[in-house]
Amino acid sequence: MSAPSLTESPTQFVRLSGIAAQMPHDNIDTDAIIPVPWMKSIRQDYAQALFANWRWKDGDGVTEISSFILNQKPYRNAVILIGGVNFGCGSSREAAVWALKHFGIRCVIAQSFGEIFQDNCFKNGVLPLAMSVADIELIGQVLQNHDPCLSVDLKLKELRLPNGQVLNFDIDSGRRHAMLLGLDEIGITLLESEALSKFERTDLEERPWAYFQSVAIKESK
Repeated sequence: MSAPSLTESPTQFVRLSGIAAQMPHDNIDTDAIIPVPWMKSIRQDYAQALFANWRWKDGDGVTEISSFILNQKPYRNAVILIGGVNFGCGSSREAAVWALKHFGIRCVIAQSFGEIFQDNCFKNGVLPLAMSVADIELIGQVLQNHDPCLSVDLKLKELRLPNGQVLNFDIDSGRRHAMLLGLDEIGITLLESEALSKFERTDLEERPWAYFQSVAIKESK
């Protein structure tokens, strides 16, 4: 089995190949993904916190629960997670995405996502891939009978299964563009810096009173 491979920087997503772990449960919320007691600092490594109450006996971070999939080979090295309906529902904690990413998960496939969780995924370079019930069931069946590895190509919008089948997926074009470049909203805006500067120059000529008024207000303060 080959090691997981990425072809881009940590904040960019172009294509991903590696082990996929199935957690086909509905309504996996952010408190399950990272329980509150594990949210200590934005500077910490959250890998150990991922699913802490499911991975560790009494949530102690030491004693593994052997029945949990991410404590089993080869899923300790999973880079893709497959969930059910409404994955990432609950609170808005961004640390839920940090925990997934620090563990090594760069793509979550589910039927649907909590809205804020989904937004946090895009901002942190984790691809939230919404697919149909039929596609997810097919993926599960194939993974049961083959090497549990998937390949995701965001550029081609393709998911390749270990039996050679290819599934196409849809994704918002703006989100896709940002992830391919590894940029957030500010970064995407800065790509248009030349156009913005041109607009400001033109606008200054057409509406000088707006700019002079702003300067006057600042000076009066």
